[in-house]
Amino acid sequence: MNKFYTSLFIIFALVITGCDSSNSGAPEPFGPVPSEDQLAWYDMEMNAFIHFTINTFTDKEWGYGDESPALFNPSELDTDQWMSVLEEAGFSGAILTAKHHDGFALWPSEYTEHDIASSPYKDGKGDLVKEVSESAKAHGLEFGVYLSPWDRNRADYGEESYITYYRNQLKELFTGYGPVFEMWFDGANGGDGYYGGANEERKIDRQNYYDWPTTLKIVDSMQPPVLFFSDAGPDLRWVGNERGIGGETHWNTISTDTMYAGQAGIEEVLQTGSPDGENWVPAEVNTSIRPGWFYHASEDSLVRTPENLFELYLTSVGRGSTLLLNIPPDRRGLFHENDVAALLGFRKILDSVFAENLAENATAVANTLRDENLVYAADKVLDGDAETYWATNDGVTTGSIALTWDAPQTLNYISLQEYIKLGQRVAAFTVSIWEEGKWREVQNQTTIGHKRILKLNGVETSKLKINITEALACPLISTVAVY
Repeated sequence: MNKFYTSLFIIFALVITGCDSSNSGAPEPFGPVPSEDQLAWYDMEMNAFIHFTINTFTDKEWGYGDESPALFNPSELDTDQWMSVLEEAGFSGAILTAKHHDGFALWPSEYTEHDIASSPYKDGKGDLVKEVSESAKAHGLEFGVYLSPWDRNRADYGEESYITYYRNQLKELFTGYGPVFEMWFDGANGGDGYYGGANEERKIDRQNYYDWPTTLKIVDSMQPPVLFFSDAGPDLRWVGNERGIGGETHWNTISTDTMYAGQAGIEEVLQTGSPDGENWVPAEVNTSIRPGWFYHASEDSLVRTPENLFELYLTSVGRGSTLLLNIPPDRRGLFHENDVAALLGFRKILDSVFAENLAENATAVANTLRDENLVYAADKVLDGDAETYWATNDGVTTGSIALTWDAPQTLNYISLQEYIKLGQRVAAFTVSIWEEGKWREVQNQTTIGHKRILKLNGVETSKLKINITEALACPLISTVAVY
């Protein structure tokens, strides 16, 4: 049956059955659900991390805190170059390391002299946070900030007064530079440092020292839409590694009441999440385009290839997360030529692979339908509308959708999406192709979530079936795309 006659059949069926969107049988939300800001974050798909500070000029990954601000003096700094490259490569946002562990602030802070105002850059009149924020806006990118909780420069780190200092700097960042979509902080807290000349090791109570609920409440009062990232949220969580590998099983839900930034031994639950988690906290997949996070000339030949970046896309965005890829500017203050070439090559691969959605020319049939209501029919997975979906009846946690083409197709990738506005549900599914008169399974996986992209490795077939074999509640599938 071609698409024209399928459409006529659906219209006729709606007329004779009286099925329409006014029916009261819509599925109820199941478990925790994402906020509107989290939903927008998924659609960003790829954001850039920008590690750039004193470490760029000392060839270190972690500054000790005793570095002179005079070292910060990029010769050709051009934040528009950064943002134009990111825009062309298809990134949606950029998160700047406004202050790393060494304590050097990239904006003229009222609360310290260990900042950009004490450097030769623009004769002490520079403000890199402002430059990045304005360039991001000019190129249509969202702006985010990283402010290290650990500060190896501050003499009062470990004391209560440092928390006041940290919060004061957050107030500067969240009131002086426009909208901030994400605040990023990590679990590196305490250790050896300069600490105003003390040159000693300091330990803190990682769970309680920062009083994160109060700190985040302060930020939220200034910019309610901001998403907070840390090891365990509260809005976005670490994926448990820095290799760019999201969990093949990725539940967006965890229980945050016993988790905190820097906690030991939580990597596995951060990667997989928990199907019975009480909070919606999706994993963000972070890694660097180079072995290190800051620029080192010795790594110019070690930049990830476009092909490797595409694999990272599949193990991050393709596993229901987003990709946060670090691109560190060099000592000139520019993205290095090798990094730029890799990013633009990566963009070409994405554009090539996902150029044509073959599912648009298929018909879809399901083996079960919610309330026999065509509002939830299988063809909703092909209509390009993220707000429509195929659904089963309450209590029915299995079901299948088959796509059929008029002629055999060569299939390389399949992309599936759940309607996560009502919660994450699918716990196991398979993908099969029609071959020699029977179904042959080509994928056997667990979660879907916001988006799941799987390789089909060039199989040829005229039929493809997605079979939901286990779900926590009636499955809701909004999109099936095939490339």
